[in-house]
Amino acid sequence: MYKEDSMDKVTVIIIVASIIFIAILLFVIKTIFKNKKKKSILSSIDKLTTEKNMIISSILKSELAKAEKLANNKKTEKEVEDWKSRFEEIENTDMPILTDELIEVETRMVENDYEKAFEALTKAEKDIFHVKAKSIKLLGEIKDLTESEDRNREAITKLKSVYREVVFKYNKNKNDYQDVSSRIELQFENINKLFSAFEVAVQNKEYEELGKIVKALDDMINNISIVIEEAPTIVLMAKMVLPKKMKDIKNISTRMTRDGYNLEYLNIDYNIEETNKKINEIMDRLYVLNLQDSIFDLKTLIDYYEGLYSDFDSEKRGKKEYERGIINITERISKVSSIIRNLYAEIDNIKDTYDLSDDEIKVIDELNKELITVKDSFKLINDRSLSKVMPYSKLSNECELVAVNLSKVEDKLETTLKNLGSLKEDEARARDQLYEIKNIINNSKYKIKEYNLPVIPDKFYVELKEAYDAVKEINNEIEKKPISIKVLNLRVDTARDLALKLYQTATNTISSAEAAESAIVYGNRYRTSNKEVESGLISGSKAFYKGEYKESLEIVLNTLNIVEPGIQKKLLSMMER
Repeated sequence: MYKEDSMDKVTVIIIVASIIFIAILLFVIKTIFKNKKKKSILSSIDKLTTEKNMIISSILKSELAKAEKLANNKKTEKEVEDWKSRFEEIENTDMPILTDELIEVETRMVENDYEKAFEALTKAEKDIFHVKAKSIKLLGEIKDLTESEDRNREAITKLKSVYREVVFKYNKNKNDYQDVSSRIELQFENINKLFSAFEVAVQNKEYEELGKIVKALDDMINNISIVIEEAPTIVLMAKMVLPKKMKDIKNISTRMTRDGYNLEYLNIDYNIEETNKKINEIMDRLYVLNLQDSIFDLKTLIDYYEGLYSDFDSEKRGKKEYERGIINITERISKVSSIIRNLYAEIDNIKDTYDLSDDEIKVIDELNKELITVKDSFKLINDRSLSKVMPYSKLSNECELVAVNLSKVEDKLETTLKNLGSLKEDEARARDQLYEIKNIINNSKYKIKEYNLPVIPDKFYVELKEAYDAVKEINNEIEKKPISIKVLNLRVDTARDLALKLYQTATNTISSAEAAESAIVYGNRYRTSNKEVESGLISGSKAFYKGEYKESLEIVLNTLNIVEPGIQKKLLSMMER
């Protein structure tokens, strides 16, 4: 019992000690956190205090005092009064409020009310930012007046440097500005007057006027710089380059027109007139030193006249191509016309000789119509050429079109001639093939006759008759007027097939007879020794003399195969030797 009480006391002690430790730890942590927060707030107070004290700087006060001295007219006096009022508001109203707000933060810190201190700090930070912005804006406005003289003086110094360079360049190349020299020098006088006006304005402390004078001088010097840079080029292009090109173009145009070229589409006279107007307009602008787009306009005009040289060359090439085209087309039309006339003259004979289809006859009429269309187009081109209503470049293009259409007629005509020519060729070929077919038939007859077969098979005579009948059909077709080439070719193909078939029959018959005869002769060696062989040879011989040569060969070979297996290969080998 005693031991249990002791253990309980120890446990309680441990628990109490743990609680105390945790409490102490939390206190320490809280203390550290508060100290850090306190330090942060105090640092911010110092920083904001510094920023507050810098709002009303010595620069702001001195610039405001300087502005008061520079106020020499009602407008600047009014501006200075406004600035003083805004300064006093910042100094007497805003600054005390900011001070009180910072004191409020410090008070809360002393009271250890860090939450309230932080809220006050945030408000003070925001208000200081706004008052600082007001002060910076006020200083900027004041400096626009107090520094205007220095700023404008610096600008004037730079402008004078640029101006001296412009004047130097002008004096160095004065002869290049004869047409506008008086205007340029007058502008120089105006610029010099403005420089003097600037000094007067400085002396009179007319600071608002200084900016206007500087702006005016900047614009005038920039403009006169451009004039000095571009005026000689404009004068050169307007007074020399363009007039020379226009004169040259006019001379070439006159000469080519005299030589028969139609150049109306180029509107040269009109464009020369308009160019002169444009040159006068540009020079008028130049006299008042207005160079807007002048060089661009002049370059555009020069490019136009440069392009006319290409147009002239194109017309010259066009004339040569047209003249060559005229000769070429004339010759080709004459040739095609002659061929078509000959076709018309021969068409009746052709129709009497050959059986032509309606389409084959119509194609000649169609060709003639197309040729007439080509001739009409060609005549129109010639008429236009004679009347000089169309430039050669276009006439040349139209000639090319006529040539293309004429080529189509020529191609169709060539095809037609080939088709008509093939009629005679087909007839001649049929006659040649008829001769060859007859030779094949005769060779077949000769081959059969020469071998002196005991019997000529009926098949040969049947095929011989078929071949003769086919030859007869060819002869009938050739003798017919008009000849149907299509039918004739069919007859020839049929007869050739039959003749070749006959020849093959003759060849096969003879080959079979030869083989059968050789087999019978070879088998005679077994006739006395083998009754079965003898019987087979007798049967084979009977078939042979009936003209059944293939059957004879089969009987004999089958018989001999009894006593001599493979005899077929052996006999064939012997026959080949």
